Amino acid sequence: MAVVAPLLALLWGLPGLCRWLARPYYPLSALLAAAFLLVRKVPPLCRGLPSQREDGNPCDFDWREVEILMFLSAIVMMKNRRSITVEQHIGNIFMFSKVANAILFFRLDIRMGLLYLTLCIVFLMTCKPPLYMGPEYIKYFSDKTIDVSISPALGVLGGSVHRFPKPVPLWQEELERDKRVTWIVEFFANWSSECQSFAPIFADLSLKYNCSGLQFGKVDVGRYTDVSTRYKVSTSPLTKQLPTLILFQGGTEIMRRPQIDKKGRAVSWTFSEENVIREFNLNELYQKAKKQSKPREEGPEEPPAVPVAAPQEETKKNK
Repeated sequence: MAVVAPLLALLWGLPGLCRWLARPYYPLSALLAAAFLLVRKVPPLCRGLPSQREDGNPCDFDWREVEILMFLSAIVMMKNRRSITVEQHIGNIFMFSKVANAILFFRLDIRMGLLYLTLCIVFLMTCKPPLYMGPEYIKYFSDKTIDVSISPALGVLGGSVHRFPKPVPLWQEELERDKRVTWIVEFFANWSSECQSFAPIFADLSLKYNCSGLQFGKVDVGRYTDVSTRYKVSTSPLTKQLPTLILFQGGTEIMRRPQIDKKGRAVSWTFSEENVIREFNLNELYQKAKKQSKPREEGPEEPPAVPVAAPQEETKKNK
């Protein structure tokens, strides 16, 4: 049984593993993460490497390299304690393995360290992590605008005040169109690994809770900087504000996660499905939205038809 269970788990996850291997991002990341291990353990490559072992074996780790690898394992274990999805676990392993490889290569030879660092930079610039392409009920907003309001007076001509239209984002007009509709909007950036990990979770929530009175939306603040400035969502990796979820009712912000402290930094918050459902009261919002949408879906009742009397036949006397 101890052997059958792992085999069944491997067979169950084999389709997902094949999809990962079909994307070049994951195989290349795994190759870069295991680069030092291959260089140190493969005999044709490790023959000319320096070693601090007493036996002088260049194809085995010395004591300093073992310490660095153990420290790497401890960091990965601590980081993965807060990981939710498999992609987050794998992403943490790849990221910290590359950092440890860079340190180990620079320790061996500065030229090898520079070469490995160059390869990592080229990989980061040319190979992007795959985006979530699964089913979802999410509307993607952009920064397109429409002239629907009036700006303050810009000049006076002939005693009359001239006012010019002020551009307002189309997606803001969508949020304010129906006061009864509640929107949950995710502010994200494609380069953020946290946003990519949260994408399937947000898509699953949209499939479960989307209705006419509760809508889900997304806007790429990494691409549309005006939106990030308007809603005070920093795109800097140091602030850790990506992703940000904001609940809108009638176009007005009700709450957001993560919250922002006085220093402009995000308060630590885990983007799990359970946390989103609990913090945003999705079950209650969904039931309320369903009740409000029923009258609209049924429509106004038609008045009952008034029966029309059939014309009477002419009597013999009239004839």
